[in-house]
This record gives sequence, structure tokens and C-alpha cells, in this order.
Amino acid sequence: MREIKAYIKKHKLDVVIRSLRKLDGLTGISVIESCGYGIGWSSAKGEEQIDCRPGVKVEIMCRDDLVNEVVATIEKAAHTGLKGDGKIYVSTIEQAVRISTGECGEGAV
Repeated sequence: MREIKAYIKKHKLDVVIRSLRKLDGLTGISVIESCGYGIGWSSAKGEEQIDCRPGVKVEIMCRDDLVNEVVATIEKAAHTGLKGDGKIYVSTIEQAVRISTGECGEGAV
């Protein structure tokens, strides 16, 4: 199982969700409002400044075989070509448990 965290611009969220809903085998996503900054964002005067930019974090737990398709879907749907489009991170999940049934492993996702 894998965890995918994607930090994207708010205005791209609807497109990303619509695109992800088309993927067979993807069981759900979580969306969290976020605020962050990146090194290199600068003010109009050319001075480096740290501005917290609003965005959203999309979290997905999925089977290993879906990872590349999920990442490619997010990348395509969230792309604007402008600086600050976001980042996608993938990590391994060791265990999942469905609280309502006690089911463990990939079936719990």
C-alpha cells in the first residue's frame, strides 16, 4: 500500500478530484486546506520574502499497482505551467485497519 500526498493550488482541486474519480480501484481521497511557502518565491521588488500561500493537500491511500496512474493523473490535472503548481510525495504504508469491521491490509483501504 502507498500513501500519496499532493500539495496543489486550490483552484485546481475540482479538476484533480474529477480526474481521480475516473480511476478504477481508487477508493477515496481526503482533502485538507493548507498554507505553505517555498524557497525562491519573491516579491515584486526582487527581495526574498516568505509568504504563506493558500493551497490544499490531497491525501490518498491506494494499492501499489495504482500509484503511477494516480501520480500521473494528479500531475496532469494540477498542472498550470506556473511556478508553485505543487508537489507530490509517495510513501509506503505498512498497515491499514478499517475501524468499522476490523479488516486489515489492502482490503481496509
